[in-house]
Amino acid sequence: MATTTSTTTAIELGDRSQILLQREPIEAPKSDDESVDPVLEASRLADSDVPDGGYGWVIVISCAILSWWTIGTSYSWGVIQGALVEEGLSTPAVLSFVGALGPTLLAAVSILNSRIMRTIGVRYTGMLGVFLIGLAEILAGFAVKSVPGLFVTQGVLLGLGFGLTFIVTSSTPAQYFSKKRGLANGVVFAGGGFGGAILSLALDPLIRNAGPAWAFRTLGLSTIATGLPAAWFLKERTNVRRGGFIEWRLFKDLSFVFIFVAGAIGTFPLLVPPFFIPLFANAIGLSSATGAGLLAGFNFASAVGRIFSGILCDRIGSLNALFLALSLAAISMLAVWPVSTTLAPLAIFSVVNGMANGGFFSTMPTVVGNCFGSARVTVAMGMITTSWTAGYLTGAPIAGYLLDAYGGKDGGFQAYRPAMFYAGSLALGAAGFVELVRFRSNRNFFAKV
Repeated sequence: MATTTSTTTAIELGDRSQILLQREPIEAPKSDDESVDPVLEASRLADSDVPDGGYGWVIVISCAILSWWTIGTSYSWGVIQGALVEEGLSTPAVLSFVGALGPTLLAAVSILNSRIMRTIGVRYTGMLGVFLIGLAEILAGFAVKSVPGLFVTQGVLLGLGFGLTFIVTSSTPAQYFSKKRGLANGVVFAGGGFGGAILSLALDPLIRNAGPAWAFRTLGLSTIATGLPAAWFLKERTNVRRGGFIEWRLFKDLSFVFIFVAGAIGTFPLLVPPFFIPLFANAIGLSSATGAGLLAGFNFASAVGRIFSGILCDRIGSLNALFLALSLAAISMLAVWPVSTTLAPLAIFSVVNGMANGGFFSTMPTVVGNCFGSARVTVAMGMITTSWTAGYLTGAPIAGYLLDAYGGKDGGFQAYRPAMFYAGSLALGAAGFVELVRFRSNRNFFAKV
């Protein structure tokens, strides 16, 4: 397979005598006549004069607000799920499907959403997504006694809104940043971490005082009130690249295939900790308020991890940062969570896993933009996000079924361990595929020196 090399961002490469800091090679398929990939050339040209600031920071702030409601709403679902389980609406496994359906549709329709964004522009795509998220939450307030009703509102409708806002937040900053692309993406997705943290803290007393119905309605009204103005400030710096739904020739590049598979596997464990930390806290004798606080700590750490991982992307390279995030997530679930039988170790796990979990989101768009070209980031990110569908849909519910099989929520902390090992093993597998991409990048670099 023919490849072309670009100097997009730095990664740490080993030499026989010393450690050198070099630029991350771009692995991309060439055309049949061995010419340079025109999309990568367009990306280099566009990246050469990006402002790396200016109005780009307005874009970052606007996208961070959208991320607050897109990711924050998903990552605070554990609080509402715990309340609905206590009310006897259904089991954790079934309600995990409700919470997972929104992110699942985010991934499943991402290719279609990239086409919608190229047709109506980032501003109106973002506004439409915000409106659907708010509407879904408001309608969910009238469906708190119906599992099918929650599947339609909190699942399907919410997921359609998530998909529109996510494609905007994951692709637009790349038009305004090159050297600071990792930092920009880190700040954008940190909005989701802070959103999850604040919403987790706010939802517990809101549910106890006003009930789940008004908690949903409050979320919906707040989303519309803050998200629509934020989306209005979005705009493209350059014309969005036109094209098909899928760029099939990317699958000829093994690096793209490995990133595609890493994302597909890596999303299975992502929602397990935030969905089950409140229930696990209750299993070891902690209160619902403490469980909500631990989930808030997870989300605060996730926000910090997103920013930190973004900075690491610019310093050591996006592939290295993604590998570190997935490896840390695996270690925390395999070695720390299983022994977290008291508050202190569980708090440590929540912070460590939260940082690693957030790093996945902030590094993936940077990896795609750096390795496959900022000019195709909308299509490529849509393709890779589609691979997350199965993980989002079944990752947390599988953990829920494992919990039920080994004793259920009343079976003590031992009943949660199979779910922990399942999630940790998949995170480790995803890190392995990223390591394959790093190996290929290093090998191709040394072949040219």
